[in-house]
Amino acid sequence: MNPKQEMAQERTDWAEDRTILANERTFAGWMRTGMAGLAVAIGLKAVFGAFEPTWVAKAVATVFVVVAIIIFVSAAQQSRRAQQRIDSHIVKTQSSNRMTLVAAVLTIGSVGVAAVLWLL
Repeated sequence: MNPKQEMAQERTDWAEDRTILANERTFAGWMRTGMAGLAVAIGLKAVFGAFEPTWVAKAVATVFVVVAIIIFVSAAQQSRRAQQRIDSHIVKTQSSNRMTLVAAVLTIGSVGVAAVLWLL
């Protein structure tokens, strides 16, 4: 490989590493968005707790919990797909298993929030 080709390859390697880091930042952003959905659900329950019939406030809050779950699952799937398409050169990536675990734990927590909303 001549020096020009080596420089071009190095730029490509760095671009792929930046893309990996962008994928991880995007995953984190979606996790924050899902957590915001849960915060809205809890806030709705707190604000409309005395609302009659109570099931209406709980149903609306549950919509936000379901949206949060969809966000968590979708973020894990998209992150995994992106990592499979890109080769890491220098950057040490988060494992897709760890990202899936984070999404799974937040999903389980979301189901717990929904249960608490309906039971209390």
